[in-house]
Amino acid sequence: MAALLVPLTVLPSSLWRIAAVTLHLPIMKDVGPDASGDLPSWMPLELYVVLLSVFSELLAFTAVGLVATWGEVFPRWIPFLRGRRVPTPVAVVPAALGATILTILWTWSCVALALGRNVAGRPLGANAPLNTDTWQGIVAIVCYVPLVAWGPLLAAVTVAYYRRRTRTRL
Repeated sequence: MAALLVPLTVLPSSLWRIAAVTLHLPIMKDVGPDASGDLPSWMPLELYVVLLSVFSELLAFTAVGLVATWGEVFPRWIPFLRGRRVPTPVAVVPAALGATILTILWTWSCVALALGRNVAGRPLGANAPLNTDTWQGIVAIVCYVPLVAWGPLLAAVTVAYYRRRTRTRL
C-alpha cells in the first residue's frame, strides 16, 4: 500500500505546478519577470515545469518497483540482464539514499517555511508562491505538504523489500 501511495504524494504538487505555471491558472500570485530564476534562456519555464513534474512522478513511481515483479527480476526488454534476479543492493541502496535525502529535504522545507524562509534560508519575499498571506499561497502549501510523506513511505517500502529479499529460506 505504501509503495502505491508514493506517486500520489507527488501528484498534487506536480498538478499545482502545471496548473499555475504552464496553464497560467490564477492559483499563484504573480511572481514577476524573474520567475524563471537560473534557467538557461533557451529553456521556457513552462517546459521546465512540465519536465520537472513528469520526472518527479516517474521517480516516485520507482517505489512501485519495490513491490512489483520488475523490481525483483529484470524485464525481458533489458539486454544481457533479461529475466535475471535483481541483486538486492541494486534496489535497496538507491532507494535508501533517496528516502534519506527526501526525508531531510522535505522536513527542512517545512521547517524553513514555518520560519518564514525558503530552502536556502533566505526570508520569503512578498511574492513567494508559498506565502501564507493569500489563498493562493495556502493552496500551494496544501499541494506541497504531501511531499513530506514521500521519504518515510519510501523508507518503509525499502525496508520491507530488503526483509522480503533477504529472508532465509528453509
